Amino acid sequence: MAEVVVSNFINGSFVPTSSYIPSFDPSTGKVWAKIPDSGQDEINMAVSAAQTAFKTWSVKPAEERSKVLMKIADLLESRLAEIAELESRDQGKPVWLAKAVDIPRAVYNFRVFATSILHDTNRSSVMDAVGAVNYTVRDPVGVAGLISPWNLPLYLLTFKIAPAIATGNTVVAKPSEMTSVSAWKLCEIFNEAGVPPGVINLVFGVGPKAGEALVVHPDVPLISFTGGTVTAKRLRTSAAPFCKKLSLELGGKNPAVIFADADMDKCIPTTIRSSFVNQGEICLCTSRIYVERPAYQTFLKKFIEETKKLKVGNPKEDSSFMGALISKEHLEKVKGYVKIGVEEGATISCGEGVDTLDLPAGIKDGYFMRPTVITDLKENSRLLKEEIFGPVTCVVPFDTEEEAIMKANDVQYGLAATVWTQDVSRLHRVSRKIQVGTVWANCWLVRDLNMPFGGMKDSGIGREGCVESMDFYTEQKTICIKL
Repeated sequence: MAEVVVSNFINGSFVPTSSYIPSFDPSTGKVWAKIPDSGQDEINMAVSAAQTAFKTWSVKPAEERSKVLMKIADLLESRLAEIAELESRDQGKPVWLAKAVDIPRAVYNFRVFATSILHDTNRSSVMDAVGAVNYTVRDPVGVAGLISPWNLPLYLLTFKIAPAIATGNTVVAKPSEMTSVSAWKLCEIFNEAGVPPGVINLVFGVGPKAGEALVVHPDVPLISFTGGTVTAKRLRTSAAPFCKKLSLELGGKNPAVIFADADMDKCIPTTIRSSFVNQGEICLCTSRIYVERPAYQTFLKKFIEETKKLKVGNPKEDSSFMGALISKEHLEKVKGYVKIGVEEGATISCGEGVDTLDLPAGIKDGYFMRPTVITDLKENSRLLKEEIFGPVTCVVPFDTEEEAIMKANDVQYGLAATVWTQDVSRLHRVSRKIQVGTVWANCWLVRDLNMPFGGMKDSGIGREGCVESMDFYTEQKTICIKL
């Protein structure tokens, strides 16, 4: 396949640039695409186009906006296999995973928000004593600046674009520079679907240039960012003088709390998936597993056995459960945490440094790593506190419900958790006490887009995924009419 040259998508057209940065195929370690190294000029051009388009798009009837979103969904679904292969090369995930999860979810994002805007309702109140009627309205914010990460390239990009344009906003989006090709291909679908010029603009480049320019642009009143907590702290500082609306979905150090009465036939395979799917590169992945002591040894033995069965290999092969990590630098970071575990006296029960990884010649230079289970950790281990964002999970015993809750909450993050028990009272009790935005009970990654999504503590602010609580509307405005 020839080297791909990506262009910015501004005002409905593909706009070349004079400066590019390389994009690597994680499975081979070789450059496969060139990405625009955009900055202030390109952002200014895109924001201007979005401002112009907002004047007509924001007043277009919801029914017409809905039809455009549905057309995007249909076209994306018809090209599922093609886009999934591009996303696999972009991010390193197995093609089967992109086909089964990422692209179908992107399609679903457009369909859900296309239909939800047809059922918006407002509140009203009659003040009989003074003869007045109050009612609320919700308006689009304006130009939405959307910054999406590399780990679920289209899944999360469309989770921002779909609700933003459905509610009447226009968009300037900056996908991750490491996974831009699949997003660039999506722009062809926007034109085919009849998205008016300027409604959706994609500017490619790195965070310190293109991302920063978008965040501080005075004509972008809303920023939705998914990414790292450290980057978000800088983003909040940059955006603060402008009083922008912010939605930040950030890091996670997600616990699984497994009680002795859990259904292990369901718990173990689900926890394997929640720990290692997509190479563990999902903000919602389980990285700390707390098991009630009577079940600890039984769980650990079976969990390690099943982890060792997972195939790490060519993303093009359906038999590969895990593909490559996103970059050479990230691979070294994740492996570095395993080394820290060894230095702290922990036990590497399987995976990195313990089990061999034999790769065929064509992918020997790729960024692959065995799924790794670590035990015998100290209470204050960095592996239990810091986000690793890779195929590494730690298994720790606990004795009491109170101890489990304390351990689950003893981190700076609060994105998600899983609780495994057949005791309904305990399930509700523990779920309420774990300080996270989402708790999955006896399951994982079951998402209803009618429900809000987001984190607590350093895992972010704002809620996405539900029209009733999204940040893509202005705050509810009350209008009082004296009769």
